[in-house]
Amino acid sequence: MFEKIVKIFQSKDLRNKILYVFALMVVFRLAAHLPIPGVDAEKLRLFFENNQLFGLLNIFSGGGLSNLSIVMLGVGPYITSSIIMQLLTMIFPQMKEMYHESGEAGRQKFNQYTRILTVPFALLQAYGMLALFQNQGILDPMAPKVLLSALIVVTAGTIFLMWLGELMSEQGIGNGISLIIFAGIVSGIPQTIREVALSWDASKIPTYAGFLVLSILVVAGIVLVTEAQRNISISYAKRVRGGKMYGGVNTYLPLKVNSAGMIPIIFAMSIMLFPGIIGSFLTNAKNHWVALVATKITELFSNQTFYGFFYFILVALFTFFYTAIVFEPKAVADNLQKQGGFIPGIRPGNSTKDYLSYVINRITLAGAVFLGIIAVLPFIGQAITHTANLVLGGAAVLIVVGVVLDTMRQIESQIITRDYEKY
Repeated sequence: MFEKIVKIFQSKDLRNKILYVFALMVVFRLAAHLPIPGVDAEKLRLFFENNQLFGLLNIFSGGGLSNLSIVMLGVGPYITSSIIMQLLTMIFPQMKEMYHESGEAGRQKFNQYTRILTVPFALLQAYGMLALFQNQGILDPMAPKVLLSALIVVTAGTIFLMWLGELMSEQGIGNGISLIIFAGIVSGIPQTIREVALSWDASKIPTYAGFLVLSILVVAGIVLVTEAQRNISISYAKRVRGGKMYGGVNTYLPLKVNSAGMIPIIFAMSIMLFPGIIGSFLTNAKNHWVALVATKITELFSNQTFYGFFYFILVALFTFFYTAIVFEPKAVADNLQKQGGFIPGIRPGNSTKDYLSYVINRITLAGAVFLGIIAVLPFIGQAITHTANLVLGGAAVLIVVGVVLDTMRQIESQIITRDYEKY
């Protein structure tokens, strides 16, 4: 490990790339501390302390939402736009052809559509957030012109972060969007340490020790499941062409236990967000029955037990849903048959498709339960420690571990490439 760190700093090109990405992260953190006008800081703090769902949304905004900064939406609208564009590839064959079969030019066009779709999503989400915070008394009432300027600034903040993310991705040492979220999560660690230090209680030392052990086990579990995969043996038949023999080799098809990554948690969070926002809007409605139903909905989604159970179920269901999108057993079986490949003991064609479906469903079940537990981990941690400051942010830990592993792989790949070029 130490040898790799030395190689990173010995390579001027790689060192400059890392420093460049770090500088862009600093720019993002500066922007996250520039609040929009008229914010009541104390009410904002209390709102996020009493609302787990918005605390999770704050994670995906990179920490900008808790400050009501000019980048309060973070890269959330861009992520939503990306998810919708991927879903559209299932509905419209032209979109699927553009993304999968048109090469680099098609993917660039697809990404451009994703960027364009981000703008209306950012406008809608910004309006919903500003209206909600005004109803909660966190923001002062805005005149139409002031509200319009605030919408433009917040939307521009999202586009700015999207641009920063693409600049980071171009350096080839990690995904820029993930790095922005990662920077927002990591920036909150000093504040958490400070809060724990200020509320230190010697009688709770066993609780603190238990929390530390649990944190290490959670990180180890996330690394294990993130890297876990089921290898399906693939053999290729021997073929003779022009006096040369091809094929006759054995390889494997890797199927990851967690193929969906963070997407199911994002999906579930989006679904869970809407009832609470709509309920908050309608609690002061003039119609008695509408206000009563809105109040009941708000109370229901404020119930930690209901919220945790429903959130777990949604994450598990969306894990199966998104895995079905990214992995198509029929397409894989057809490609294997065209290339002369087969799974030993399984007939090519429909039998291969059925076998792959059976295997992917079994390992996805384990991945779905794992993601569901990670999603509700803050509730489990709080129930065990009984301390508000010691909360295991499951989604946050999953993002941090995933980004670190991905960045390490890409940096290691660049080190190997540079070592190879010397020879």
